[in-house]
Order: sequence, then structure tokens, then C-alpha cells
Amino acid sequence: MIYYDDGETLIRSMERADAEAILAGELAQGYRETMDKYETRLNDQAAGRSAALVAAYKGNVAGYVNVYFDAPRGAFAGTGWCEIVDFGVLEPYRRRGIGGKLMDAAEAIAFLRADTVYLGVGLHSGYGSAQRMYVKRGYVPDGSGVWYGDRVCEPYGPCRNDDDLVLYFSKKRADER
Repeated sequence: MIYYDDGETLIRSMERADAEAILAGELAQGYRETMDKYETRLNDQAAGRSAALVAAYKGNVAGYVNVYFDAPRGAFAGTGWCEIVDFGVLEPYRRRGIGGKLMDAAEAIAFLRADTVYLGVGLHSGYGSAQRMYVKRGYVPDGSGVWYGDRVCEPYGPCRNDDDLVLYFSKKRADER
């Protein structure tokens, strides 16, 4: 399915070849990913649990995002709200508006199903630009504090500053604010 096309950037449903291109791009950037993550996203999309989106810029795979319907984890699990998961734009394609277009598409999909969308954003410096972008887009912290894995990190409790250390944010649909 096509969600956006301006002749330069195309946002559509992810396919296996897209996932392979994303994985190759992330490995080239030094990430430690495996195809398992993308297989899960593609399988969840096929089962109707999510929408896996890819952005192509001038025909090249440039970024991706996933929207889970009634997400089963995180600060808002079981609320019926959609969760945005695994948003990214490959380094050669950053600062071209691709991330904003991916988020616009993801939010549009989420707001067809619920009045609120949420996401968890990592707290280490690698997430700095994402943290700023989410605030600029109107996301606010949920108030539950820092999460590690799938639970709240207790005050003064142990945690690691890795990809599992997140703060959850939510955003209401414009007509609900």
C-alpha cells in the first residue's frame, strides 16, 4: 500500500527486500541488528497486528517505521492506543524531511484506530535528534518515569544506558487536544 508519494519520497508498506536493504544500511552504520527484528515486523504486518512502512528516496530505501495496533507492551499496553516502534532514517538520507514524512504517515495510520499514539524513545545520546523531534511534534512524557525493558526502572535501581532504557511519550489526535 502507498501512503505518500511526492515524486521524490515514497512511503509504502515494507517488503522483505526493503528489510534486507535497511539491515545492510544499519550494519554499514555500525548497528548490531539482525534480520530477526525485520522478520518479526513483516510477520506482524502480515498478521494484521501492525503496519510496517518504508521510505524510498529517489528509488533507494532510506528509512522505516512500524505502527502496532493496540500494542501489547510499554507504558500504554492494553489501552487500545497504537505504538510507534523502530523509527529510523539511514544516515545518507537524513536532513531531507524523510523522517517527518514517515512520522506523518505513521501517525495518520495510528489516528485511524485510536485518539492517542505513543512511543518509547531511548535515552542515550544516539537518540538525541529523535528526542527533539518527538517533542517538536507534540509528544509529551507519560509521567511513569524511565523504563528498562518492559517495566519501570525503580528509583535508584540498576539499569544500563542502552537501547532498552526509554522514556514513553504520547500524543493526542489534533481534534482531541
